[in-house]
Amino acid sequence: MLAGERRELLLVRLAADGKVLAKDVAAELGVSEDSIRRDLRDLAAAGLCQRVYGGALPVSPAVADYAGRTTIAVDGKDRVAAVAAGLVQPGSTVILDGGTTTLAVAKALPEDLEATVVTHSPTVAVALLDHHGVEVFLLGGRLFRHSAVTCGAAAAEAAQAISADVFLLGVTGVHPDAGLTTGDAEEAAMKRTLARRAADTYVLASAEKLGAASRFGVLPLADVAGIVTDAEEKNVQELASRGVPILRA
Repeated sequence: MLAGERRELLLVRLAADGKVLAKDVAAELGVSEDSIRRDLRDLAAAGLCQRVYGGALPVSPAVADYAGRTTIAVDGKDRVAAVAAGLVQPGSTVILDGGTTTLAVAKALPEDLEATVVTHSPTVAVALLDHHGVEVFLLGGRLFRHSAVTCGAAAAEAAQAISADVFLLGVTGVHPDAGLTTGDAEEAAMKRTLARRAADTYVLASAEKLGAASRFGVLPLADVAGIVTDAEEKNVQELASRGVPILRA
């Protein structure tokens, strides 16, 4: 089998099984594991998979830049946002992460809601301007343009003064083995910092993010109170079997 044919096979397996194990494919095809690893490196360099120890996982489409993500799974994000908005109780303090799904949550909040919202996303803060009963705290810091959020030492230090009831977390990948992931190390660190400031963390994951992975880990699945998703039953069964609460959108 030619290298190009092997790579096509690897992509088919990724789509069908949700992962590829290099040693299994090597044994099946009668080639060395090094050959399969080289194939996976080439696919990863082309943005077609996410390499992990021993193999690869599907890459998340949500690693596109902010403008690109505004056109991905819009209906799914709106469904997730409608359910997530119900997690924001009157009188509570909620941390809203950055990203297009949390922006949809901000827009879905009742206009007469009285609550406190803390965010490191300027776009989320602006979306709440007409919610006169919502007190908004915007965390300052270095602007990470890819996701339109603030990160870095200043933002992390500002977050230390926060105590919230709920953190609504956006990620680019939710995978039973890889956990919760995103595409930037500093952004992942900021998300962990915010999660530590809330009593409960809920993950906002439209269907395209389930079964996918990105380069940097955010949190293990055991650390979240639930995942809000519109994914089909077959895609959430393994997560549910591991004890992760699923909130259907």
